[in-house]
Amino acid sequence: MAIEGTTHGEPARKLSRTGVGDVRWTRGFWADRFALCRDTIIPSMWEAMHDPDNSAVFMNLYIAAGMREGVHTGTNWSDGDCYKWMEAAAHVYGITREQEVDQQLDELIDVVAKAQDDDGYICTQVQLDPGKERWQQRRHHELYNMGHLMTAAGVHHRVTGKTNFLDVATKLADYLYDLFQPRPSELAYYGWNPSNIMGLVDLYRQTGDGRYLELAGIFVDMRGSKPWPMTPSGTPLHDDPNPGDQNQGRVPLRKETAGVGHVVTATYLYAGAADVYTETGEQELLDALERIWTDVTTRKMYVTGGSAALHWGTSIRHDPVHEAFGAPYQLPNATAYNETCATIGNAMWGRRMLDVTADAKYADVVEQVIYNGGLSPISVDGKRFFYTNPLRWHGRQQPLLSQDAHERWFTFTCYCCPPQVARTIARMQDWAYGVSDAALWVHLYGANRLDTTTADGRSLTLVQETDYPWDGRIRLTIEEAPAEPFAIMLRIPGWSADARISVNGEPVDAETASGSYATLERAWRPGDVVGLVLPMPARMVRANPKVEEAKNHVAVMRGPIVYCLESTDLPEGVRAGDVHVPRGAQWTATHDTDLLGGVTVIEGEGRLIVGGEDSDALYSDVREESDEPLPLRLIPYYAWNNRGVPEMTVWLPLC
Repeated sequence: MAIEGTTHGEPARKLSRTGVGDVRWTRGFWADRFALCRDTIIPSMWEAMHDPDNSAVFMNLYIAAGMREGVHTGTNWSDGDCYKWMEAAAHVYGITREQEVDQQLDELIDVVAKAQDDDGYICTQVQLDPGKERWQQRRHHELYNMGHLMTAAGVHHRVTGKTNFLDVATKLADYLYDLFQPRPSELAYYGWNPSNIMGLVDLYRQTGDGRYLELAGIFVDMRGSKPWPMTPSGTPLHDDPNPGDQNQGRVPLRKETAGVGHVVTATYLYAGAADVYTETGEQELLDALERIWTDVTTRKMYVTGGSAALHWGTSIRHDPVHEAFGAPYQLPNATAYNETCATIGNAMWGRRMLDVTADAKYADVVEQVIYNGGLSPISVDGKRFFYTNPLRWHGRQQPLLSQDAHERWFTFTCYCCPPQVARTIARMQDWAYGVSDAALWVHLYGANRLDTTTADGRSLTLVQETDYPWDGRIRLTIEEAPAEPFAIMLRIPGWSADARISVNGEPVDAETASGSYATLERAWRPGDVVGLVLPMPARMVRANPKVEEAKNHVAVMRGPIVYCLESTDLPEGVRAGDVHVPRGAQWTATHDTDLLGGVTVIEGEGRLIVGGEDSDALYSDVREESDEPLPLRLIPYYAWNNRGVPEMTVWLPLC
């Protein structure tokens, strides 16, 4: 199938993505998760989203369509979460071609079409509430819901070729264009979570209608376009509890220097702006995104890929914020918010920046997210979730802040994260490769089969065999290739050292610097085999000393996986906070197929600080460490809280 493309030129994209169905996981880590998504996550989520106690329910759409009776229930953003579920199902259908999924989506699309007003407007929380009017409060999340509808419709059209969902989306986009294109002053501050920017670009790429790209650019321009009106005492003039930085509204994006405010709205804005840059090539926009990326990833991002440090706080410009970035190097562990949607938002933004720049640093962050903070929200059986993702947990003694939970849940008061996880897993095969005029770029490693065409239309087929991320040996076998020379670009992860490459068993003298792409250019023939070895010793990493919450602590990693210590794996009576590790600790890795869905565990020896957490005293004398070594077993962070409610920590103090 052809490379994912559009009906127009893409002036600023260095890399294109492979087409629908071009990449199929064959076995291993991502094949297992795609199967879990297909067989368990999506069906289980369907059940949850028909539970009246859940905050996201399809019933609102049925009521708005006149097909059921009732009142709106759940959150203002319930519709958007339903559309994310539909997007996930469409991604799965693009691989499986299961007719039941196709039929289920068509039935839902019919409901959505009937729920849509004649002028194109659709948001059930406003349509079904006589006390609400259109475009009165940003927190009604109208544009968030509409953006996810447009993205889901774009995916559906791309994988099916049908126009039934696309027709709903273009009718909606036409309505939005007529409303917002004149830039009415009363809507200058409008918009909460800007999925609408990505959604409009998605529609532009499917239809070629330039108005949708124009409107996406307008929504980017609106953020921070006017100083937020404040009273002399510094309180918001408008009836809005979240002024300014909370939604990136204090400074125009092109002038911004830092990641601020609500991290989901931030990463969605940055991802949408990257989409706009891809189509326009405006350098000032890219410059801003690169500045903000540097701030976020070098000063505000956790080792697990999350970056929403704060449940509540104050921005650098003194606005009240929540679900937000902290100050530089402010990365608390037990109180880390790290909302799932925000963490995955980092990967969505990074994936777009990778397309634009072909710079491996963006792929490194995408990988950091998808193996750690992007998977930690979901239980290993695919049925239960977390909203927040802390890096330390004190068991049932942990005070619960907003959206925290001691145990994973099936339904919840804010259900935006489960469909975010589902649609990410369902489309991960589309993130594995990139294509340029004369090269195939290997971004993510996993056992798969690629059957695609190069940018100039030549056929290319290869098979990737690997047990990554548990094993760093990768084998690529060419089955069909163009006769003319082209390059295979192998990503050398930033965490790796001493990578080795071979072709047909012979070592290749290629540049393999960490955090780069190694170039292998030649005329390839069927049967050629590329070998890549990425050594995976367990290693201890430290945070910048300015991160006070992790000073004199280490996190243990192996390959892209961040590990954690659970009290479940400690002797009875030993608490996670009593464990220290020596600077010269030696670690061994063992794969356990029966543990937590099959994981590689890391084992070593720590030391026990006797009586370290047995007192309620705020301060106490230093205790002696035990002379006896303490056997330790660490598990991947993403798999924590699947064996009861444990104490857990990613960061371990040095002794």
